[in-house]
Amino acid sequence: MDGTLIDSEPYWMAAETELVEAYGGRWTHEDGIGLVGNALDVSARVLRAAGVDLGVDEIIDLLVERVRSQVLGRVPWQVGAYRLLGDLVAAGVPSALVTMSFRRLADAVVSGAPPNAFAAVVCGDEVGRGKPDPEPYLRAAAAIGVDVTQCVAVEDSPTGVASALASGARTIGVRVMVPIERRPDLSRISSLADLDLDLLGRVAAGEVVDLLGE
Repeated sequence: MDGTLIDSEPYWMAAETELVEAYGGRWTHEDGIGLVGNALDVSARVLRAAGVDLGVDEIIDLLVERVRSQVLGRVPWQVGAYRLLGDLVAAGVPSALVTMSFRRLADAVVSGAPPNAFAAVVCGDEVGRGKPDPEPYLRAAAAIGVDVTQCVAVEDSPTGVASALASGARTIGVRVMVPIERRPDLSRISSLADLDLDLLGRVAAGEVVDLLGE
């Protein structure tokens, strides 16, 4: 969700910066990049190490509410995301949202998506092991009743890519804020504007498509 479907990573980074600076610390853009794709409890522990004198749950609550308030004002869809979700609905392709964000933030995004865009939603506060563990994707595939090896996962971070590949799903990496390294089993694109039903079908059939060429 964050980074892949919606351009919310700047929201997270701003929330992290505000929190660290409130406790007299310093938080850089590079620090924020390092948290992209992480489970929230992992990020909270990093923020504690950076000087935020709060419990892990308190840190998570503050971050989620800060980002949620902005998303409720306007869902910042990535270019091509809303169109792609609508095309999937029209084609009758079931989709699951797999995010390490918490349910209350995911619900805010789902409410702004095309009607019936998601047949299932798996959130970070509802799994025992977050990304890069495969559990979130395995749960999502089970929820929509599809073998995970017949699914295509779309991710924007190394952590998410690792989770998706470990689950057995065909995987597409979107280069957004962090590099997506070339792998023989990973398709890569530069934007969701590059992704349509034809390309998804080719990847689902086992083709590895690399539009980055680097």
